[in-house]
Amino acid sequence: MPGVKEIKAHIASVRDTKKITEAMYLIASAKMRKAKEGLDRTRPYFSAVQAEVKRIFRTDERVEDRYFYPLEGTIPETGRVGCLIVTADKGLAGAYNQNVIKAAKELLAASKGEKELFVVGEYGRQFCRRHGIPIRRSFLYTAQNPTVQRAREIANVLLEAYDAGEFKKIFIIYTDMKNGRDSEVRLTRLLPFHRAQFTSERAEQPAAFSFEPSIEKVLDHIIPSYLTGFIYSALVDSFCCEQSARMEAMDAASRNAQKLLDELSLQLNHVRQGAITQEITEIAAGAQAQRKNQEEAII
Repeated sequence: MPGVKEIKAHIASVRDTKKITEAMYLIASAKMRKAKEGLDRTRPYFSAVQAEVKRIFRTDERVEDRYFYPLEGTIPETGRVGCLIVTADKGLAGAYNQNVIKAAKELLAASKGEKELFVVGEYGRQFCRRHGIPIRRSFLYTAQNPTVQRAREIANVLLEAYDAGEFKKIFIIYTDMKNGRDSEVRLTRLLPFHRAQFTSERAEQPAAFSFEPSIEKVLDHIIPSYLTGFIYSALVDSFCCEQSARMEAMDAASRNAQKLLDELSLQLNHVRQGAITQEITEIAAGAQAQRKNQEEAII
């Protein structure tokens, strides 16, 4: 059994670890709150962009555009597929990164034709490097600092590849915060869009709008902004889910550390009590031996 000195050193080490986990919990909470505030400030603009796309389809529901599924037929299943994977730059976030990687592996196994990956986050980049999975492009520092500008850069890269005919479809895998606490990994097709995303279930009379120079040109101009908003929202949702997962992991670590401290404190008390009992026993035995010697000397 360890002595008092070893147990005290262990308690000091656990206390230091608990301070770190509590600090990381507070940092993750502050980062998540800041990211949500940034998303709330920009959401009205991108919601307005989506409303304008809906207005275009209400005006002419049969408008053709390369960013949408055709009116007749479907997109062939064969052809090159691109996928944007959003992971974190760091670990210590529970199963957050592993769930995203699992969804990406399932997509790679299920998709027909050649696949190319666009990766956000150091964790995803390192995973692909270790397993020999080629990466078309890696976006550094974006996972820890999602901004509209970085989302626009990603959107431009994806649109350039799509416009050049390099991909038939482009997907995104990210983590969505469903109700402010629970999270879910989502696989969403970025391009091409389905018309149902921008059509209303209610029968509405088309408003008298005029689009210059043409509906197609206006739609081509709006789609990059809409795609930027979608990617930015996905980046922020993923970042918030990462911080939420880290908060849960650090909270669990702090509780485990406190439990370990309680056990070590109890063990320390037992060792101390044993040492005190031993000292009392030794003193009593010494006193008894001294009295016996005195009695023998008198006799």
